[in-house]
Amino acid sequence: MDIGMIGIVLITLNCIISYKGFTNTLFMDGYKFEIDSILIRKDYIRLISSGFLHVSWIHLIFNMMSLYAFSGILEIQLGWLYFLLLYLVSLIGGNLFALYIHKNHGDYSAVGASGAISGIIFACIALYPGLGIGFFGLNFSIPSYIYGPLYILYTIYGIKSNRDNIGHEAHLGGALVGMLVALVLVPSAFLANYLTILLVLLPTLVFIYLIINKPEIMLIDSYYFKTDKKQHYTIDHKYNENKVNKQKELDNLLDKISKKGIQSLTQEEKKKLDELSR
Repeated sequence: MDIGMIGIVLITLNCIISYKGFTNTLFMDGYKFEIDSILIRKDYIRLISSGFLHVSWIHLIFNMMSLYAFSGILEIQLGWLYFLLLYLVSLIGGNLFALYIHKNHGDYSAVGASGAISGIIFACIALYPGLGIGFFGLNFSIPSYIYGPLYILYTIYGIKSNRDNIGHEAHLGGALVGMLVALVLVPSAFLANYLTILLVLLPTLVFIYLIINKPEIMLIDSYYFKTDKKQHYTIDHKYNENKVNKQKELDNLLDKISKKGIQSLTQEEKKKLDELSR
């Protein structure tokens, strides 16, 4: 499928900014989605910048392949300006939903374009319910009207089980926003595809209501309800633990220098000091 100019620009920006994040921890920390930074320090740019960062090459490549697969048909249908609007509103909408759900989890952080891409995919479901959605490396596809409900079920499972490090809330929020924006831009699609749209939209709205107002039913944590299940060790916990350990190492080296001078450091310690300082 051909890809439009805005699709190419978005993929290029994602690759450049993500690579910068891969090679510069300070850059990643300064622009990722982080609850305290957004709510306390009012660093609202993170609602957008986090959507152009990724945690790994696999994460980046998978998202960009998905964007490539779905962006062409939408950019042709909507035009470049509305397509870009759909992308950005889905990105921000997904992150705002995650911000609301995790508002009392100050150390929660995430990156990735998945919220925006979920919006693109669900916009395609609304406008082209018979569109075949394929899987890379496999020789079959499934109609988007089947893919939509399956995606919602997977999201519900992901949030309930907390078995991975995927920001399912942003996926869900971005998907819902993307579908609604597409229907606003092309209102005739609702009359033509209302059965498919309702099949996807209604369970999504019900689940959003439950996760916000009845989290105990879903057996998940919220900002005012905590389950008794054991806290899972996620990628964010590992990142924060490594950060604390590195700070302790640096403090110990600086303490030794203040007491005995820099000449007291071994070659290995000097190398470690240089590494930690960078």
